[in-house]
Amino acid sequence: MSTSVGVDLSNGPDGLGVLAFRGVDAAKFLQGQLSADIERLAVGASTLAGLHNPQGRVIALLAVGRISATELCAVSPRELVPAVIQRLRKYVLRAKVTIDEVSDALRVFGCEAGTAIPHGVAALPAGSRRLLLVPQERLGEIGVADATALARWRLADVAEGLPQVYAATSEAFVAQMLNLDLLGAIAFDKGCYTGQEVIARAHYRGRVKRRLQRWRSTGSLEPKAGDSARSPEGRSLTVVRAARSDDGWDLLAVGAFAAATSAEPAADTAAADDSAILVSGPLPLPYLLPE
Repeated sequence: MSTSVGVDLSNGPDGLGVLAFRGVDAAKFLQGQLSADIERLAVGASTLAGLHNPQGRVIALLAVGRISATELCAVSPRELVPAVIQRLRKYVLRAKVTIDEVSDALRVFGCEAGTAIPHGVAALPAGSRRLLLVPQERLGEIGVADATALARWRLADVAEGLPQVYAATSEAFVAQMLNLDLLGAIAFDKGCYTGQEVIARAHYRGRVKRRLQRWRSTGSLEPKAGDSARSPEGRSLTVVRAARSDDGWDLLAVGAFAAATSAEPAADTAAADDSAILVSGPLPLPYLLPE
């Protein structure tokens, strides 16, 4: 008998995959590679984290959970998993850790925070909701929600201001452009990791001029990650993710977030671009952008 109902997030072009990090040095290794404080995670705890290049740009976003003292799992878009593994394996050196894709063994489901979670199934963060890592042999314990639930899940991701990085936008944004500092995905009091110097400089010098915000498009074409968009006052935006809404599309896009209130013209105010998606907004987010 199913003990919970979840949204299957493993399939489709934006389906999620799973990485496994195993070994006595697994947490220590990730501590030196990701922006969150991995070594502080207790067994059963999880966090959002970024994998960055030396310029502080986000290669991939990972929802990371500690499964045991020597094993951690991470969820990211499946299209990025092979590239993430290839990059991280370059830094293993003498560390006692193995890095493997386990997407075929663990399926990713989404559920509301109050949903009953079968014993032994790992739960990772998804804003106010959870991602479940369900072994193939236990799929019968999860009731699969219908397609409309998947559409609602994607819309909730946008409404909660949760960024995602896909192949089209990998290494396109510095961490703070995706509001990772506002989502608990950056630990500014931990040791060094790749990209840390750039990310810390932007934080302490307050030089983040571009941020992720929520917008709406009433066009018929679906906005895709990496597409260009344009705000009503001419701000140039880059689409991060989008979801179907009742009257078009809700989307998250990065652009100069203070342009509407600044006395100075926005640095990325765009000339007329027939290919840019026209959007309205910005719409409210559940967290505040810094002044």
